[in-house]
Amino acid sequence: MEAKKSPAADINRKSSLFLAIGLLASLGITFAAFEWKQHERGDLMDLGMALNDFDDLIEIPPTEQPPPKAPPIQQPKIISIPDDEEIDTDIEINIDVDISEDTEIADLVFEDEPDEVVSDEPFLIVEEMAKFPGDGWNKFLNDNLKYPRQAQRMGIDGAVDLSFVVDANGIISDIEVTRGIGGGCDEEAIRVLKSSPKWIPGKQRGVAVKSRMAIRIKFRLK
Repeated sequence: MEAKKSPAADINRKSSLFLAIGLLASLGITFAAFEWKQHERGDLMDLGMALNDFDDLIEIPPTEQPPPKAPPIQQPKIISIPDDEEIDTDIEINIDVDISEDTEIADLVFEDEPDEVVSDEPFLIVEEMAKFPGDGWNKFLNDNLKYPRQAQRMGIDGAVDLSFVVDANGIISDIEVTRGIGGGCDEEAIRVLKSSPKWIPGKQRGVAVKSRMAIRIKFRLK
């Protein structure tokens, strides 16, 4: 025969009660967990507000590194060598010359100095001026100069200035009238100068050279 269970010992009747108690406990734990997270978040936000106050921060200046030092300059070492130091280098000098009675020695020939090149252009100034031979220039003019008749009729007198060249041989050439008086006096002065004998040429450094001269021939009525 089956034994009958006592109503007080029947657990199935109290299962609804146990379920309700479990739900209430779960809800309490859930609310407690939410409350704890809210308090923790509030503390972190307060801490963040305090850190955003940048006025109290201290500025740190940048550090400057000094440039590296230059390496010391090494001075060259001067090594003195005594004058009496011997040099081991051997120098061979061959002075052996075979000379016999039949050996001919050429005579030394000294070349003459080249002649000084004389320019074809006449010198305007030389160390020694050209001149008429001797002291008879005035006598030569008195014996050879003729007063032109045209100049006499016109009463012309005065001085004729001539320019001419005396070459290295004393020959006169290139006669020019630099100042004339006319009446035939200019032509007469040129004729007399051309008929003069050779002059003594001018010299430059002791060498006869071509030079340009100037002379004045006077015409005077008596």
